[in-house]
Amino acid sequence: MRTLQAIRYVSPLKEGGSLPAIVEASDGRLWVVKFRGAGQGARALVAEWICGELARACGFAVPELARVDLDAAFGRNEPDPEIRDLLRASHGANLGLAFLPGALTYDPIAPPEVDEALASELVWFDAMTLNVDRSPRNPNLLLAGGQLWLIDHGAALYFHHSWATAEKSAQSPFAPVRDHVLLPRASALAAAGERLRAKLATVDVRALLAELPDEWLAAADAPGDPAATREAYARWLAARIAAHEVFTVEADRARSALV
Repeated sequence: MRTLQAIRYVSPLKEGGSLPAIVEASDGRLWVVKFRGAGQGARALVAEWICGELARACGFAVPELARVDLDAAFGRNEPDPEIRDLLRASHGANLGLAFLPGALTYDPIAPPEVDEALASELVWFDAMTLNVDRSPRNPNLLLAGGQLWLIDHGAALYFHHSWATAEKSAQSPFAPVRDHVLLPRASALAAAGERLRAKLATVDVRALLAELPDEWLAAADAPGDPAATREAYARWLAARIAAHEVFTVEADRARSALV
């Protein structure tokens, strides 16, 4: 994970409940920064990194992700007190997504139509990662440069807000898949899962988890120190992928109820 320094707060993205913002970083580029001081805390950043990089490994288009550090002076003169408080609570490591200029929010009733194979892969991937945030109301998909881009995975992997539920959640059929924006077009889920499992099998998950800053893993109710918490994520991901039949069957059942 590249490490950048936040240089200038450009503008808030108030349509996001966690108040992300467009920030100029030390590489001269614009980044959409998710702040560790926001409501869901650092665990949302952990989910963004894990799911974003797994999605990239699966062949989906995902904006570059980078660590964006805020020093103690950043945002000190911000006139909005809510934003100023958020920045004050976010000193240190935050997560940035490369800004996609000119990107449009995906609209399921407007062209272009998403290919059924791609739709099936995305539904399967979101069921695997427990992503509850890909609905028609808020698809978290962007169109830019002729591609469909995946963004905003902070609500996924929700078991880590209550680690006692981790083992059970790894076996979950994931009923919220019924609300997935692309479920009506996901006509080949089993084949999609087979393709993605083959790609995920090539991922060095522990190397991916090693990129996470220790400070994102230091919650009081974490399963242990940062190393133990990384290992807990690795075990959960392995168990979740092994349970693929459970959530694939549920997604197929939910789609059958729609079409």
